[in-house]
Amino acid sequence: MKRISSAVLCGLLLLAVTVQATEVRDVRFWRAPDHSRVVFDLSGPVEHELITLDSPKRLVIDIQGATLTSDTSKLEFTNSPITRLRHAEKPGGALRIVFDLSNDVQVRSFLLSASGDLHDRLVVDFLDKGESSASAANPSAPRVLKSMENSSHRDVVIAIDAGHGGEDPGAIGPGGVKEKDVVYKIAQRLKERFEGKKGYRVVMIRDGDYYVGLAKRRDLARKAQADFFVSIHADAFTNPRANGSSVYALSKRGATSAAARILAQRENDADLVGGVSLSDKDQVLAGVLTDLSMTATLDASLSVGSQLLGEMGKISRLHSKRVEQAGFAVLKSPDIPSLLVETGFISNPHEAGKLKTSHYQSQMSQAIYEGIDRYFRESPPPDTYFAAVKRGDISPASGPALASGVREYVIASGDTLSGIAHRYNVPLRDLQRKNKLSGSDIRVGQKIQIPAS
Repeated sequence: MKRISSAVLCGLLLLAVTVQATEVRDVRFWRAPDHSRVVFDLSGPVEHELITLDSPKRLVIDIQGATLTSDTSKLEFTNSPITRLRHAEKPGGALRIVFDLSNDVQVRSFLLSASGDLHDRLVVDFLDKGESSASAANPSAPRVLKSMENSSHRDVVIAIDAGHGGEDPGAIGPGGVKEKDVVYKIAQRLKERFEGKKGYRVVMIRDGDYYVGLAKRRDLARKAQADFFVSIHADAFTNPRANGSSVYALSKRGATSAAARILAQRENDADLVGGVSLSDKDQVLAGVLTDLSMTATLDASLSVGSQLLGEMGKISRLHSKRVEQAGFAVLKSPDIPSLLVETGFISNPHEAGKLKTSHYQSQMSQAIYEGIDRYFRESPPPDTYFAAVKRGDISPASGPALASGVREYVIASGDTLSGIAHRYNVPLRDLQRKNKLSGSDIRVGQKIQIPAS
């Protein structure tokens, strides 16, 4: 039997260690309103150590038994405390990553194990220090309510949640269209609809391409004292022929359908994709779903959902003609009526084509707006502008009063003649007759007269 020399044996062992070294295959950066996130894609699990240094400010990460196979030269850290990334291999097989910093930060890190199509990841968060800077950078932070005609008449607060974001692209359709991009554009258009109408204030849960944990999405809505929370998504299914839009509410029991149960599980797993530490997992109190306040919240959610389906059915095929229910983590606010809206199947080539067009995004945002607006005009919270209008304490914001109780109204973007008739409680035919309109065509900037109801 041939003997292997000690030199050859050491070489083989060294080669084996090199072969088994964990690869850092990609490095990605995301900027959120209150923190910066760097994600390292790994070929396997690793051990790591964080070291903070001053003069100058730096964060050093030593990753044991790892090599960097990704090009980091094109990484940009715009609007963040990170100014540069450097790296080098240390003796003993460790990879050293150095972040040069411009400001003091609080740092946290955690590992996410491989799951499904996802590889192991090391997530490092650079948390901004100082309340003033965080609030200034965070468009979702609660703001002072804008003044109204009467200080006792507050705005209805709408929290708009564009699903997924950042590390989590959501579903990916034909041609690479990403759910996170489509729903963010619809959310932005929906924001414009509400901000164009008196009596509303909007809080964007995600106001950029970054991920927000499911529990934090609810927390942001509650901190803003939202009256309603709507989460916007675009579904995917293994069968590319699946199509249609749908509306979901929380269920106190089981899911109302197998599809609702599967969708809820998929959406609840988003934290694993988005890079949320397991220690940050939702800790909803066991009794929250049996609380009496939750019953009233669910009733309101289902009422708004019915209005939404009615409007969405005018522009899209409905995948389900009823409000489905399941255990969506993002909807578990016991005191805020909440809905998850699936605007279409991004896995369907035809619907993916529609979802990425500005025309359909505008139509869908208008339908969502109309459904929510109708609910709050019919069932307004008692201390709001809409409640004062309904009681007759103040007049709707429609321009100066004319003779015989007639009011003048200027057509805004998104208005429909039928919607205006419903809002002012006048028959459509009376509105058409008063303005000598043969049909329902109107244009932005056009002035019409609203007859006395």
